[in-house]
Amino acid sequence: MKTKILVFAALAFTLGLSSCGDDPKEIEDEGTDKDICIYSYNEGSTDFEWVAYKTTAKVAVAGTFNEIIVTSESSENPFEVIESLQFKMNTASVETQNEERNGKIAAQFFGVLNTPEITGKVASVNQETGKASMTVTMHGMTADVEGDYTMEDGMFSWTSSIDVDSWNGMAGIIALNTICKELHSGDDGVSKLWSEIALSFSTTLVSDCD
Repeated sequence: MKTKILVFAALAFTLGLSSCGDDPKEIEDEGTDKDICIYSYNEGSTDFEWVAYKTTAKVAVAGTFNEIIVTSESSENPFEVIESLQFKMNTASVETQNEERNGKIAAQFFGVLNTPEITGKVASVNQETGKASMTVTMHGMTADVEGDYTMEDGMFSWTSSIDVDSWNGMAGIIALNTICKELHSGDDGVSKLWSEIALSFSTTLVSDCD
C-alpha cells in the first residue's frame, strides 16, 4: 500500500511540473535564437575634419586630408572595434578647397616641421564619462588627445581640440603665418594664426548579424 502511494505521489508531481511549468526545451531553444552581430569599420562612412583659426577674430578655416588610411579589428562589441582603430594621414594630401592654400600648408607648416605623415590610434573609450582619448604622433612627438564622443546605433562621433605647440609645432605656425601675413590680417591689421585646432571624427560601423 505504501508503495502505491509513493508511485502515485511521484506521478502527480511529474504531471504538475508538465502542466504548470515551462518546457525546458522551449526555453533552451529561445536562448539559441538570439542574433549574434559582428561589427566592423566602414571606410565609406568616415569623416575627419580639422578647423584652424586666423586673425585676432578667429576666422575659421576648415580642412581634411584626402589620403587617410584606417585599420581596425572586427568584434561583437562595437566599442572594441572603435578601440582598435589606428590611422595614418598623408600631410601632402591636405585639402581646404583652395589649391594655393593647400600647397602653402603642406610646404610651410608640415614641411617646416618635417612631418610627411600623422599617425595615431584610439587609446581608450570611457563609456561612463563619454570621453575618448586618441594618441597622435607628428613632428617626432607623441601626445594624447582627449575629447567627447557619442555612440548611437553604431555611429561613433568624436570632437576635441589640440594645440600644435604640444608637438613643438610653433615653427610651422610662424612660417605659415609669415608667408600668409596679409591673408591672416583682420580689420585691426594684426596678422595672426592660432596654434589651437579643432578636430572632429565620425564613422558608422557595419554590422553583420546571424
